[in-house]
Amino acid sequence: MTMSGHPAPARSDRPADVVADPAPVRRRHPFVAHGALLSTGALAWSASIVALGVDPVGNPNELLIFGLASGLFQVGLLGLLRVLWRTRGLGDGRIARAALIVESVLVTFAIGSTLADAFAVSDLNQPVWAALDAFWPLSMLGMFLIGIRIAIAGRWTGLTRFWPLVAESWAAVVLPINGILGGEVAQYVAAAHLIVGYAVLGVLVARKTG
Repeated sequence: MTMSGHPAPARSDRPADVVADPAPVRRRHPFVAHGALLSTGALAWSASIVALGVDPVGNPNELLIFGLASGLFQVGLLGLLRVLWRTRGLGDGRIARAALIVESVLVTFAIGSTLADAFAVSDLNQPVWAALDAFWPLSMLGMFLIGIRIAIAGRWTGLTRFWPLVAESWAAVVLPINGILGGEVAQYVAAAHLIVGYAVLGVLVARKTG
């Protein structure tokens, strides 16, 4: 039995061509795509409101354009909800997480209602279609409540703490104006509110750091 005078190689003695796995890189602004989607959807829906009104009826082409634009906006809302989930924007509790899940379901069904209207396949005289149509106002009410919760929770700071409430007050602002002053005024208020509210919020979301 012989013994070598050379010590066993330590891990630092590995050959030079063996390189350790690099540490994962975290992007400084991981929500750029989510914010861009929200801003794009808000601008698209705003433009369609200016061109076609708050609630166009009749012309199939106008219904399709309006529906696709508003549907894109709703997809942007799902992106916003995803950011809130990842950042615990409503808080860490189970109720906060459940609220985001419920709102995501409401927005998803609202998208279904929007697409049904866009392709003129819905019939509000039928209970099923009428129930599906109700998800749109319910989802907007839910977003308004979420905006209040974001401000109270304080997990988002600076402008992002209070701007969601500005954006998500869209229905609370536009619907009364539509009832009091009529569609011609509400049309431009709705479009401007989308730009000031959701389009700006999308920029703020895109700038959030990880």
